[in-house]
Amino acid sequence: MTSVRITFLGTGAGNCIHRAHTAIVLDWENGPRILIDASSGNSVLRNAAMMGMVSSEFNKILASHHHSDHIGGLPHIQGQRFLLDPHGEPLEVYCSEETAHGIRDLFDATSITHSTTEDSLVSRDGVTLAKWCPVQVQESIDLGSGVKASSFSVDHIAGAIGWRIERDGLSVVFSGDTRFSSDVVNASQEADILIHEALSLESEKESTYRRAHSTALDAARVARMGGVKQLVMTHIDTKYHSSSGLLVKEAAEYYEGPISVAHDLFRINVVS
Repeated sequence: MTSVRITFLGTGAGNCIHRAHTAIVLDWENGPRILIDASSGNSVLRNAAMMGMVSSEFNKILASHHHSDHIGGLPHIQGQRFLLDPHGEPLEVYCSEETAHGIRDLFDATSITHSTTEDSLVSRDGVTLAKWCPVQVQESIDLGSGVKASSFSVDHIAGAIGWRIERDGLSVVFSGDTRFSSDVVNASQEADILIHEALSLESEKESTYRRAHSTALDAARVARMGGVKQLVMTHIDTKYHSSSGLLVKEAAEYYEGPISVAHDLFRINVVS
């Protein structure tokens, strides 16, 4: 038997005014702490502190794509890591090639005392502080203690990916930002939990698809077609912050398993 504790530090869509942007922590039992996406600004630092976490404990990050609401917090995370532990191991960020370029550009634009190389952030003394590690789709990454992660293609922007993280038969799938995609369905097969974005209801599908996102019904379709054990919806827009029950109601029309909508500081334990 194995378990993972999932903490949502940010659950809002890019334009949401009530929630922090996307950041999710996976704490594997007797295993590593993994951060999926880095929100924007200092949201990760603030919300993590409220949950008893500090950035020096975030050693490995899985990034979905280079939009600012998903990687904008990286300089803040690295800055606090350095203050708390100047001699710590480099931060490792796993992502696509396109996202790696976006991360380097971000650090170039925000760093005062450090510089970048093709694949890392380096101090004035030549010490590597962070590394961005491009991965290929479906490439398996060893995150330690038997935890493996593999990326899959999604339908959002060039280089956007989702992640499947698993150990000892327990699997967590994160869709990232995406329209409904058969690639997400394939990656979600028999997952213990699917964390899928849900920007709107089906009645707003046209505008949602123009923004390259999904509806609650899309999330439910993926959950049902993938045979997942439970669905958690996130990346919630301002309109549904206080009426997330509408998203659950729509998803329940298509998917019969447990459904919830994450909110900032929401925590769930998954056991297999």
